[in-house]
Amino acid sequence: MKLLLISNSTNAGETYLGFSKRSIQLFLEKNKVNEVLFVPYAAVTFSYDAYEDRVTKVFDELGIKVRGLHRESDPYMAVMAASAIVVGGGNTFHLLKHFRQARIMEAARIKIQNGTPYIGWSAGANLACPTICTTNDMPIVEVESFEALNLIPFQINPHYIDYHPQNHAGETREQRIAEYIVANPDKYVAGLREGCILHYENDKLNLTGPKSVRVFRQGHPAKEISPGEDLGFLLKH
Repeated sequence: MKLLLISNSTNAGETYLGFSKRSIQLFLEKNKVNEVLFVPYAAVTFSYDAYEDRVTKVFDELGIKVRGLHRESDPYMAVMAASAIVVGGGNTFHLLKHFRQARIMEAARIKIQNGTPYIGWSAGANLACPTICTTNDMPIVEVESFEALNLIPFQINPHYIDYHPQNHAGETREQRIAEYIVANPDKYVAGLREGCILHYENDKLNLTGPKSVRVFRQGHPAKEISPGEDLGFLLKH
């Protein structure tokens, strides 16, 4: 498989997909892709057309054509014909619900497992996991199952932060993840900080970006893994 899993779309003070644009370009060029199928289903407060336009402006700069899946009369055939699949961020529950309603879950999984490049940021990164249970989003729509594409054997928590506001009595992100790993002791969770990218190709997983990833597993202390360090253990089922 060929996966580019991105923590977020925009760093503070930067342009849309600015920090990840070069990585996206190299990833698609390496795989000889000049057109992508964009899945806008995570959009809620703005239209799919507007989402497609925003992504198209960035990909135009890279010389890559964008086709919005929402415009296709036959989503299944569009997925099966795609040279690459790109899934944007937004609300993960909304994304999963409409992904299933389009009846493309199995088609996308088979395509990607057979080598079709996949790019996902935020909710799109969650969709690559076994489930969407480590998303930060509110369940604004009901989904029949939390099961996702299951392309990787570990969970991602995008936008991971260590910050705990002063005088805030609620749970930290780490405490929420601690709840997950108690309930799911067989799973690793990678807290992917903003600005970080996981690149999986040729059975190797690499982290790029300015920050480390914080890895959680029940019965083990959380640990920081910096770019360049071995992440192969996350791929073991």
